[in-house]
Amino acid sequence: RTVNIGLGVEGFIRNSYFSHHHSLDRLSSNKQSNINSFVFDTDTFGRNCKGMMAAAGDDTLNGLLVSKNLATINLILASQSPRRAEILDMMGLRGQYIAIPSPLDESELQQKFESEEPNEYARILANGKARVLGEALLNKDDTIVNTVAELQKNRGIGTYLHTKTLVIGSDTIVDCNGQILEKPTSKNDAVQMLTKLSGRWHKVHTGVSVYSSLNSYKDPVISFTETTDVLFGSLSKKDIDAYVATGEPMDKAGSYGIQGIGGQFVKEIKGDFFTVMGLPMHRLSKELSSIL
Repeated sequence: RTVNIGLGVEGFIRNSYFSHHHSLDRLSSNKQSNINSFVFDTDTFGRNCKGMMAAAGDDTLNGLLVSKNLATINLILASQSPRRAEILDMMGLRGQYIAIPSPLDESELQQKFESEEPNEYARILANGKARVLGEALLNKDDTIVNTVAELQKNRGIGTYLHTKTLVIGSDTIVDCNGQILEKPTSKNDAVQMLTKLSGRWHKVHTGVSVYSSLNSYKDPVISFTETTDVLFGSLSKKDIDAYVATGEPMDKAGSYGIQGIGGQFVKEIKGDFFTVMGLPMHRLSKELSSIL
């Protein structure tokens, strides 16, 4: 289903993702065959947001529209997450970046820093993803260079060797009373995570890091963590089993996706919705604008 949004981000979240008239009982009984995650027209979304900004006449927002300032910059998203790419598209950056997974060995980094505070842990992993991909570009790693060149050719983007390059890394984790919940390793693991989150507040931390070719990817030019508090409704075993059966939890930190079927479990949030989705749009736009 396509939803054309003319209500802005707040109305979009309230009326699309948090429509709790889709009852959990219905989720349980209909299971995967009758469950539709929300899909929306990002072009319409972008036009409506820009229209509201123009109508408001707020010049202070002009600096946040990073899509106007990236014509001579090669932007690379070090991620294979379709949700993060979707957020960049909503920012007006469609066709101005490429997405490629970082060659970082995440498991090694996770083990090394597992004792860190959850918010710092997310930032460290984001740093690692962007830095390692940047270093691969700098060292002209054949696999990475050829992949990037092919993706840029397909999108009509100039070669990265002749332009300033920014690499964005991001990592999202769920923090339940200090315990880090990453992607589940099995269906049983997903069930245990959702059971733990049921009826409780938890935190979602998204770390973001940007490395630049101008300093040979030595240090991040942007590095931060955004945190949003999320409250789950009380979930029955039937709810949890039905959701896990859809397969959606299996590639999501904390075993749920707020932008999809799992959004029906979310009773309340305090903070940025897009932080939970995987990339804090406002903060990222603000930080990018400061270095462009």
